[in-house]
Amino acid sequence: MSADAPVPVPTLRPEEREGLLTLLAAAARPLGDVVADFLARFPRERRLRVGATLCFLLEDKKMLHPTGRLIAFAILHQSYSSQPVNPYVPLLLDAACDETSDKSERAFVQLLLTSANGNNNNEVLQQSAVDYINGPDSASQALLPREQLEKQYCGNSVQPQPQASSFRSATVRCAIPDPDIPQSCANSSEYVLSPPGGKQESASDDRESALAALLQEKSWGRLGPQWIRPTPPRLHILDGELQWLNPDNNHELLWDYSMCADTSRGAAIRDLIARALKGPLGPGQQEQVVIELAKDSKLVYHCGMTPQKLPDLVEHNPLIAVELLSKLMNSPDIAGYFDVLVHMEMSLHSMEVVNRLTTAVELPTGFVHEYISNCIQSCQNIKDKYMQNRLVRLVCVFLQSLIRNQIINVQDLFIEVQAFCIEFSRIREAAGLFRLLKSLE
Repeated sequence: MSADAPVPVPTLRPEEREGLLTLLAAAARPLGDVVADFLARFPRERRLRVGATLCFLLEDKKMLHPTGRLIAFAILHQSYSSQPVNPYVPLLLDAACDETSDKSERAFVQLLLTSANGNNNNEVLQQSAVDYINGPDSASQALLPREQLEKQYCGNSVQPQPQASSFRSATVRCAIPDPDIPQSCANSSEYVLSPPGGKQESASDDRESALAALLQEKSWGRLGPQWIRPTPPRLHILDGELQWLNPDNNHELLWDYSMCADTSRGAAIRDLIARALKGPLGPGQQEQVVIELAKDSKLVYHCGMTPQKLPDLVEHNPLIAVELLSKLMNSPDIAGYFDVLVHMEMSLHSMEVVNRLTTAVELPTGFVHEYISNCIQSCQNIKDKYMQNRLVRLVCVFLQSLIRNQIINVQDLFIEVQAFCIEFSRIREAAGLFRLLKSLE
């Protein structure tokens, strides 16, 4: 933080400044009416800004007339009377115990603090600021020491307020008292504040215009001391301590030995896979694909295969599909291949691929269960009786193979498979699968 930059204070809108100064000048109105007028004029979200302005005006006793100071204290106290915490309690406590202030002002603030939950608070707010200063209450009231005042105020179910930071305590005001005005004349009508750059005024009715001109300045607030951050000294390097090295950026070129390498084998396998997606391959071509994949395990990632192409490969060349999926088990894309295999149209070839995979590699249990559920659902949804009976037979043979080879735990799908067997009990294979289930109970 720089010494030339003031600590920012929230500024008020022109209509808010005018309304606030009008309330501070209402010395003849009951304090309760002034507070009620303040709460009606300023919404909750603007009251902190207005409170900061009042704090600025209360810091110097020459700023406001004594009646205006009482009004300001009443507003700061009553604007948070319904809240569990009042942010201006430290200011009110300091004002109540300030021995340089008038006794009437100290007695008024102490009366506000000590009667937060009593009837005296309502009685004093029914008076105007002028009536209170001229009345007998301020002169006859006994002033409490700070310790007793804090104890009594905190006993009124009010949370203690945090202390101001030492950094803020070292700040100075941007507006300072005029040394030519005696302190005894602070409350007199013969002297008033003059706006920055203006002439000294002597009429009391110009006090509000001087305050308004002062509040319009963007520099009002507080000036804080410069926050010095010196560069820390370098520590001496101890014996045996690791030192920071700054190596030279002399990079050597690395030769890519894969350049101009023979890629004919990869081209051949890509060509065969492209043909396999369109129709069945001959036995010799299928054997060539298997041999090439066995020679180079990474060739499967460069053969042009994607999950979207899997259904065509399964229907035309299921053995090649099994070989490719076996090589892709450690690929991060294997989940995509399984998802396509589960949701593709059920057929003899798709079941053949899954059946061969169960014996060749370890498939995820969730995939196998989801595929079985999809097969059962496909059988139930088909409308053609001939095709339905054919698919039911295929599914029953497929499930019997998985159960006998202990690929699945039949208890995980027992209810679903049993319901499937009962629904198609007219088919011999379904009845055989049902008997197999009963024998395993």
